[in-house]
Amino acid sequence: MKAIIFGVTGQDGSYLSELLLEKGYKVVGVNRRASTNNTCRLEHLLDNKDFSLIEGDVTDFINVSSIINDQQPDEVYNLAAQSHVATSFNEPVHTWRVDAEGPLNILESVRRYSFNAKFYQASTSEMFGKSVDQDGYQRETTQFEPQSPYAIAKLAAHHKVRIYREAYGMYACSGILFNHESERRGEKFVSRKITKWVAEFKNWLNDENKPFDAQIDQDNIISVMHPDRTFPKLRLGNLDAARDWGYAPDYVKAMWVMLQQEQAEDYVIATGTSRTVRDFIRIAFDFIGIKEWENLVVVDPEFYRPAEVEFLHGDYNKAKAEIGWSPETSFNEMVKRMVEHDINNSKKCQQNTTLT
Repeated sequence: MKAIIFGVTGQDGSYLSELLLEKGYKVVGVNRRASTNNTCRLEHLLDNKDFSLIEGDVTDFINVSSIINDQQPDEVYNLAAQSHVATSFNEPVHTWRVDAEGPLNILESVRRYSFNAKFYQASTSEMFGKSVDQDGYQRETTQFEPQSPYAIAKLAAHHKVRIYREAYGMYACSGILFNHESERRGEKFVSRKITKWVAEFKNWLNDENKPFDAQIDQDNIISVMHPDRTFPKLRLGNLDAARDWGYAPDYVKAMWVMLQQEQAEDYVIATGTSRTVRDFIRIAFDFIGIKEWENLVVVDPEFYRPAEVEFLHGDYNKAKAEIGWSPETSFNEMVKRMVEHDINNSKKCQQNTTLT
């Protein structure tokens, strides 16, 4: 079996690559050309004879069609996206090209040059926006009400997948994935921003060799010993925004399972539990032994979205009943793994800085 993964360098792409290689696939990862190295999540796979990286850009139809025609894959996974919601407000045209036109380029290339290949599209819970069913859940039948350029582009791609499935009989499906995090999450996302700050603060306290008795001044600086040893507060947006957070390695398993069925279907992939950003912060601080964290965090209007999605809460019962998928990793365990990883990574960075 051969699989192509567009967007292979991201969090999900790296985990999916590992999963497919474990299952005996040949994996071709498509990587957009960049002037700096963006393959850090894949370093451990580069020597695997069944894994290869090729350059490609989902916004270029000729390039995409050449890749599909040359590789003749059995499965195609599109994880490529401009996936930061806030950025989509600043870069709406770029977001549309990557998140809406990109999937269309892949779908049309598969239709023309590798019709029997199965196609997976990474859809998102952001498509629901403010729409929630009366029981407080969002599911496959919930009305979509996107609240950002990102969500609009993703919704366009979602409908294109359905149209190609129904019009041409292609095996094409979308996973409506709710928020999923891991140690490999990008540092601009709120989850990783929290765990990275908590980890660095923990290691900073240890370096000061002093119990936690930080002083907070008017400039939002934390000072433990004296003014020339300071640490900036954690700056975040809406702490009451609620998300259904799961663990990314669990979610890529759902992607693969969706392509192993006789018929293509779209599925919500979620945990069924919604937590606020405030909950995430509290649990992250719990793991480093800090209960009173409120004075360490600044709510900064700069990080509010122009149109906020206040509540996301997924119902994954269709996936559970039809493809046997359920989340395996708890929210607390996920946060713990992220904090522990960032603590260890922060220590390594400090050691390298000392050595140089």
